[in-house]
Amino acid sequence: MSFLFWYWWLLAFLFLILEMLTPGFFFMWLAVSGLITGLLVWLFPVMTLNVQILIFSVFSVLAVTAWRLYGKRYPTKTDQPLLNKRGTQYIGQVFPLYAPIENGQGKIKVDDSIWKVHGENCDIHSKVKVIAIRGMILEVEKVE
Repeated sequence: MSFLFWYWWLLAFLFLILEMLTPGFFFMWLAVSGLITGLLVWLFPVMTLNVQILIFSVFSVLAVTAWRLYGKRYPTKTDQPLLNKRGTQYIGQVFPLYAPIENGQGKIKVDDSIWKVHGENCDIHSKVKVIAIRGMILEVEKVE
């Protein structure tokens, strides 16, 4: 028994609904693949279900991969590139220590948060400059 072409279009419609309910552009490409598969089944109604699923799978993988490659090649430009990269926005800034750096580890207070820092040993009265971020730990150097 062959899968009817409008089943694929219904599946594509369901993927579009999922796309509207979730962030990102993943389900949109599955919807496009469903539309293409439905069109091919409409043009060639003797296709078996296995071939239809293969076509849908291939188009889905190609569409998602092409979108990811496009996104890497042409990233979205924004006026706030450090938004959601909280630690990165502190690079280059100077802060007083919240806890002294002993054995290479200490703490600074930034806004309403306490951050772990790594750097050379310093007493509590020192100021440090953030030079890098590694995970959730800020790399610092002492400022004279």
